[in-house]
Amino acid sequence: MDRVGLGYDIHRLVKGRKLFLGGVQIPFTKGLLGHSDADVLLHAVCDALLGAAGERDIGYHFPTTDDAYKGISSLELLSQALRIIKKKKYQPVNVDVVVLAEAPKIGKYVDQIKKNIAAVLKIQKNRIGIKATTNEGVGLIGQGQAIAALAIVSLNKLASK
Repeated sequence: MDRVGLGYDIHRLVKGRKLFLGGVQIPFTKGLLGHSDADVLLHAVCDALLGAAGERDIGYHFPTTDDAYKGISSLELLSQALRIIKKKKYQPVNVDVVVLAEAPKIGKYVDQIKKNIAAVLKIQKNRIGIKATTNEGVGLIGQGQAIAALAIVSLNKLASK
C-alpha cells in the first residue's frame, strides 16, 4: 500500500428530495440537500480517494457553482475522481466507510452499495467495508436532521510500463 486518504461529508435531510446512499435510492421520508444527488457516502469516498492521491477536495474538482454537476449522480463523481487518481498512476485497493444516521437503517442496502462502488472503482466487493451507526441522539445527526459519512481508502501505485 502506497497511500491512505480520509474523507468526510455531511448533508442536511429535507423533504422533497430523494435519498441516495452509495448510489442506491433508499425509500425514506426525506432526502439529502445538495447541488448533486448529495450522496454523503460517495462524497466521502471521493474525498478519501482524492486526498490519498494528494489532490484537492471534491468541492474543488466538482464545484457547486458549476451547473454541470447539478443533480449529477455521485456514482459519476466517483468515476471522475477515479480518472483523476488514475492519471497520477494510482489504483484503489481498499475502501472502508462509516455512515452516521439515526434513520433510515441501511443494512439491507449494504450489498448493493458495495456492488456499486466495486463496479466503479474496479475492485473486488470484499475490499469494501460499509458500516452504519447512530449518533446516539446528539447533534443534527442524532436529531435526524442530517446524515454524515467517513471514508478511508488505500491506494497502490500502478507499475510503470
